[in-house]
Amino acid sequence: MSTETTLRISEIFHSIQGESSFAGWPCAFVRLAGCGHGCRHCDTAYAEEAGTAMTVEQIVQRVLAFDAPCVEVTGGEPLLQPGVYLLLSALCDRHPVVLLETGGFLPADKVDPRVHAIIDIKPPSSGVSEKNCVTNYAIALDAPGRFEFKIVVASREDYEWARNFITKQGLLGKCPIIFGPVFSKLEPRLLAEWILRDRLPVRMQLQLHKYIWKPDARGV
Repeated sequence: MSTETTLRISEIFHSIQGESSFAGWPCAFVRLAGCGHGCRHCDTAYAEEAGTAMTVEQIVQRVLAFDAPCVEVTGGEPLLQPGVYLLLSALCDRHPVVLLETGGFLPADKVDPRVHAIIDIKPPSSGVSEKNCVTNYAIALDAPGRFEFKIVVASREDYEWARNFITKQGLLGKCPIIFGPVFSKLEPRLLAEWILRDRLPVRMQLQLHKYIWKPDARGV
């Protein structure tokens, strides 16, 4: 594949990174089109639309024009498009901080090692917890510092499942883990209290972009 390889793009935009350990930083986002996994809490269902075909070079040029401290490739589910690996490598060649945010359904073993991967773990309320790609956990444990995991919970049941799951998978204390409440479904105070009560060594986050702009706003 070359930089003339095309990908289907839902949107490219400049915003504040709302989630992950990079929350708060200005960031250039590339949202790839397509997913199909059907998470109940999906807030980017519009990424299921066909999108616009762009070459890797066109994407890179658009992203670099924002002159942002970090770049993120997201979706949809970005790993569905084979050209994403070339895009990630091309971005790494031109930018020092490249992030990938994936739903956690597909293995991330082919991702350029210069990329920092943010991988979702889906709890039961998502309706797709059985689709979590467990091979990603072994990959992450073998590559310290390259991966972090994000779990968005909607209830006490989700929280308890997530706490037990990350312990069983050997991730707790070994990889950065971030818990966040589903926006408007779980009061942040409750999640904070559960984490504190359990002395759980995880980071808590809120989706900053949903507090800065309207929760359903696109391009932010």
